[in-house]
Formats: sequence, C-alpha cells, structure tokens
Amino acid sequence: MALRSAIHSQSNPKLPPEEPTPQPENPSSSSKIPIPPRKIRKLSSKNNNSQQPEPEPEPEPEPQLQVPNSEDSSITKPSDPTPSEAPNTLLPIISVNPLTLDGEIDLALNHLRSSDPLLTSLIDSYRRPSFESDPSPPFLSLTKSILYQQLAPNAAKAIYKRFVSLCGSESEVVPDNVLALDAAELRKLGISGRKATYLHDLANKYKDGVLSDSSILEMDDESLVTKLTLVKGIGVWSVHMFMIFSLHKPDVLPVGDLGVRKGVQRLYGLKELPLPLQMEEICEKWKPYRSVGSWYMWRLMEAKGVVDSA
Repeated sequence: MALRSAIHSQSNPKLPPEEPTPQPENPSSSSKIPIPPRKIRKLSSKNNNSQQPEPEPEPEPEPQLQVPNSEDSSITKPSDPTPSEAPNTLLPIISVNPLTLDGEIDLALNHLRSSDPLLTSLIDSYRRPSFESDPSPPFLSLTKSILYQQLAPNAAKAIYKRFVSLCGSESEVVPDNVLALDAAELRKLGISGRKATYLHDLANKYKDGVLSDSSILEMDDESLVTKLTLVKGIGVWSVHMFMIFSLHKPDVLPVGDLGVRKGVQRLYGLKELPLPLQMEEICEKWKPYRSVGSWYMWRLMEAKGVVDSA
C-alpha cells in the first residue's frame, strides 16, 4: 500500500501539466476570452480540438441563405448572360412585325441562312422577296380573294374591275353595298351563283359583328384561321394567302399549298409529297419566318415550271 501511495504521489505531479488545458477557468482577467473556447470545446467534444476553427465558417452559409440582398447583385451578374441570351432567342419567335417593315426581310434572310443551309443556295439564286404594302382594308382584300378563286389571272382581273365599277370604286366596296347586289346582278359580271353566296356571307359576317376590319388587324394567326374560315368559301388556304400577301404576316406556312409542298419535297429530296404534319415538322426550323421560306418554295417550283409565276 505504501508503494501504491508512493506511485500515486509520483504520478500526481504529472497531472498538473494537464491542468493548463482548462486554463480558461483560472485566468479571471481573460474572463471574456474563455467563454468562446468553452463553446468551442463543447463542439469539439465530438471533434478534435484542432478542428475548432472549422465551426467558425458555419455562420458564413447563413448570410448566403438569401438574407443579404446586396449579394444578389453579385449572383445576378453571372446569371445575367442567360436572361440576356434568352431574349435573343425569343425575340424572333414573338416577333409580329410585318414583312413590309424596313429591315424585316434582312432579318428573315439571315435567320433562314443560319437555320437551314439548304435554303442558302435558293436565297443566293433567286431574287430578294418583295411584299408590297397593301393599303386595302381587309374586307376589300377578302372580297378580291373570293373573286379570284379558281380563275386565270386575266379573267379574274376583268371580273374584279367590273365588280368594283358596279360598287362605284374600291373605297365603296363595303358590306352594305355588296349586300345590295343580288345574285342576278353579280352573274352579269361573270360571278357564279356560288361566289355570290360567298360574298353575301362575308358581308353578313361584317354586318352581324362577327368580323370587322379592326378586329382582323388585331387577331393573332390562330384566331384569323378560326374566324375567317367561318365565312363560306374561305378555307384555310385562302386565309394563309390573305395572311401572307395582304397582312404580310411573317410566320405563315401554307401546308395545303401544292407549290410549297412540292418545293419542300424537292428541296429535301423526299420521295413523296409531305403531309401537313410533316410540313410542320420539316419547316419548324424556319420559324418565325416561314412565310419567307414558303416564298422561296414558290420560286423554286416556278423555276421548274411547276407553279405559275403569278
């Protein structure tokens, strides 16, 4: 027992050097300093004392929890390029500028060159597209469209002139005056009874408020097809032609037009004429200038003698 007590007495002096580790408790002058180490030791009870500085960065994520709005500015700087790029890709898609607007044809040609290399040779080979500004009101343009249906250009022009003369002038081709002309009078001009019905139905749609010049000018493409095809004698093809050549809409694909279908078939080397759904898929890359792409399909087949230059 005396030996054990002696051993303990010798080991005890070795323990005091360990007491400096809890020194924060002894120095009263540094009463403010020991408090943080105590907290650190509590955290380090699970970890090593050498890792005590690591918990300090933990408050750093806290300011990153979207608390400081000032840092949002630094966050938006790298993200700015993505929103700025998005408008660049979306602007042409939402573009509703008519093709008669200055510079719009240049934008269309640049887009078609970059999106469809097969069109580049056509763009270089044929004349520049031209869409003349048409000051005619929609009612007059639609009336003319009906009169020109399934007629040779010269015959259609002659009938149209007689029709305008009977109304008085182009400015007097209005719904009330058209309704005042009966089928017999129209037949004398060379207008068939069926077309007389079409003209009267168009005029009635205007009179009943289903259509108006102002509403037609404000409609989007889908609404134009829906509303105008309510008129007897006006189908989707007629609406597409009206949209391209009267309203100068930039993104119209006349999927039912034989010339455009044959042009796409020839350009892409297809064995058969593409169906409307195939046309939509193939010409998707032309958006938002499918009207101009279609124009080149007409030029291509015109050169091959498939479609009439008119």
